[in-house]
Amino acid sequence: QVQLVESGGGLVQTGGSLRLSCAASLRPFTDYNMAWFRRPPGKERELVSAIIWNAGNTYYSDSVKGRFTISRDNHKNIVYLQMNTLKPEDTAVYYCAADQVWESNWPPQEYGMDYWGAGLLVTVSS
Repeated sequence: QVQLVESGGGLVQTGGSLRLSCAASLRPFTDYNMAWFRRPPGKERELVSAIIWNAGNTYYSDSVKGRFTISRDNHKNIVYLQMNTLKPEDTAVYYCAADQVWESNWPPQEYGMDYWGAGLLVTVSS
């Protein structure tokens, strides 16, 4: 059973925008904090952004703060990552991940995530 499915990746020019979506089959969806991680070429996976179960708090890494916006729709069971003013260094495989709230960390930690999507490539050309 696939619990998280990412979509919306692709190729974009420097300065452009993309919106990633993550469709969750986890129920109830509000039992989970959600996060986006990414793995740039040749580097370790890193936390990009996160949002708590009721959308009342968010986290952004310093490298994306002011450019990316995370949101969630708890009726459609989807988490989004709106990426604006994209830079070549944003090129990476992006992963959606879920952290069950009863055993969660804040900000989320890679080791503690309970479910992972397969990953989605975002390429920003220069």
